Amino acid sequence: MRTENAASAADARFSPTPFDLDELSEAFDVFEATVAGIAAQARAQPSEAPAAWARFADLFTSDADYIEHALGTMHGRDEIRPWIVKTMTRFPGNHMVAFPNLWKVFDAPTGRVIFEVDNPMCDPGDGSVITATNISIITYAGDGLWRCEEDIYNPMEFGSAAMLWCDKARELGTLDDDAATWASTFGRAFRG
Repeated sequence: MRTENAASAADARFSPTPFDLDELSEAFDVFEATVAGIAAQARAQPSEAPAAWARFADLFTSDADYIEHALGTMHGRDEIRPWIVKTMTRFPGNHMVAFPNLWKVFDAPTGRVIFEVDNPMCDPGDGSVITATNISIITYAGDGLWRCEEDIYNPMEFGSAAMLWCDKARELGTLDDDAATWASTFGRAFRG
């Protein structure tokens, strides 16, 4: 049974929009470039990572929904901002170096873009590329802003990738305190 809030969020995600493919594509190009810039700044200046990731919320309308299946739904920028900062400034988020899209589909009549995101982690010290992917669906609101994002992924795949990274870094002597803490508290759940 859907609650009223769930029903209204679903209705907002699937209602038709007046945007054409060119506008949707251009807005998505800005979205991708902004996320890439935030990630690059966070990597280059770790002390500035919270401020960099806080800008991510500005890509959304003030009343947007961010649906994260494992962690819940954030309603509006005021919930999206602290969540994304917390997520991306601690392990494993702070060890993900980029978020390239592997493919994307534009659905102009609904204002939606569906895409697969790669989430490679930083080199643990031997050139290894450890990653996991997710599917994201974003719904355009106009004026360069998005009214909904939904991330769909397998938490076990992400946890296993993070634990593999920790094991490799430990073996190479590059395991930092943040990752070691994660491995000792949550990592056991992802051992094969």
